[in-house]
Amino acid sequence: MLVIFKSKTNIQIRMTDLDPLGHVNNGVIYSYYDIGRLHYLNQIEENTQWENIDKVVVHTECDFMESIFFSDDISVETKITEIGCKSIKMMQRIVDNNTGKIKSTCYSVLSGYDKQTNTSKEISETFKEKVKLFENTNE
Repeated sequence: MLVIFKSKTNIQIRMTDLDPLGHVNNGVIYSYYDIGRLHYLNQIEENTQWENIDKVVVHTECDFMESIFFSDDISVETKITEIGCKSIKMMQRIVDNNTGKIKSTCYSVLSGYDKQTNTSKEISETFKEKVKLFENTNE
């Protein structure tokens, strides 16, 4: 099945992202996915304010296919694949912009979050509709 990613964020690799072997440290790659995730949410909810974010990451799993080097031109592509009552499944990948090769993939689960009670909460119908419009799905 062909997966279409409508959200793409270019990443600037910094010298401090590199490990002693000269490639981007795998821990830093998670921060690239955070950048992509926030970019996606900003596209959906238009200028998301930190104090209004009501979703938290509760699970991630990441695979590393190829090393990323300082000279690589990369981007993070992000897509929501499923929305439940209280959770969101997200798929992301880091792609080399010049070759199209997938360098890494990440699957994560976000939960609706109530800051006042420090508990999970339902994902709003408004958010679900915005995702459907953005992803052009009829589900």
